[in-house]
Amino acid sequence: VFASHYLVIPLDVFLFCTFKEIMSRSAFRLSFVPLFCLLFLGHFVWSQLDYKFYDSTCPNLTKIVRFSVWSAITNDTRMAASLLRLHFHDCIVDGCEGSVLLDDTSTIKGEKNASPNQNSARGFEVIDAIKANVEKACPSTVSCADILTLAVREAVFLAGGPFWAVPLGRRDGLTASQAAANRDVPSPFEPLKNLTAKFTSKGLDIKDWLCSQCFTFKQRLFNFDGSGNPDPTLDASLRSNLQSNLLNNSGLLQSDQALMGDNTTAALVNIYSKFPLLFAKEFGASMVKLSTVGVLTGQDGQIRKNCRVVN
Repeated sequence: VFASHYLVIPLDVFLFCTFKEIMSRSAFRLSFVPLFCLLFLGHFVWSQLDYKFYDSTCPNLTKIVRFSVWSAITNDTRMAASLLRLHFHDCIVDGCEGSVLLDDTSTIKGEKNASPNQNSARGFEVIDAIKANVEKACPSTVSCADILTLAVREAVFLAGGPFWAVPLGRRDGLTASQAAANRDVPSPFEPLKNLTAKFTSKGLDIKDWLCSQCFTFKQRLFNFDGSGNPDPTLDASLRSNLQSNLLNNSGLLQSDQALMGDNTTAALVNIYSKFPLLFAKEFGASMVKLSTVGVLTGQDGQIRKNCRVVN
């Protein structure tokens, strides 16, 4: 059941976009020269997720999500990073089941007001808008957890990052936990050993943690030294932020620079900085791996009609 699986993703998976759109992106040209990529997956729940899960029940799902995300990013370029962070904070707490999207109620003390999310988590309105559009086309069919997962893939690609295929079929959780969010969401200021421990407890490894560092850029991206503006020394490139800055001893956060103090992570930083194609493949693989943590499938959970409340 826990055996590793290798999945070959052919080129036609990437043809949701036109060839012109793909070739117009320098990051994509660097990252996707081959006609396929290999994603390593080791989760037994993988067999219950499917790339074609909504092909017959909601065939225009990807188009609906893409247009909504494009509209959001056009209005606010920070939204791509915000959706990434929101997805990570959902998955790292009790799995990718949309718990971070739930509002507080008399019986649920949700995750929105947990320390890692309060006054910083963004993108809820974007997910609400996507859900409303999806419900019009496919009522009571697509989970909020799948919508958030798809939205992140679209946001990364539209922002100039890599593209990866997303297995679908998640269902939405019935509750949320502020206490779990406070406990499980890694702080960008934690030491390396603590961060690694939190990731491994979720079935993720050091490569996944390294690739996920983009989720913790918020302070220097949006409010450097309380100015309300980005750090003027930051390179705008996602990959350069993650790797090249580390090599120059200007890591984005305290925890980032700790990467260079560990032989294993320092070696990975050096490799990724030299081989952008490898980084793109590993980033996509880690995003898929993250998106399968603790998912609900089959008859577990529900398909929420409103992402903010259980049915």
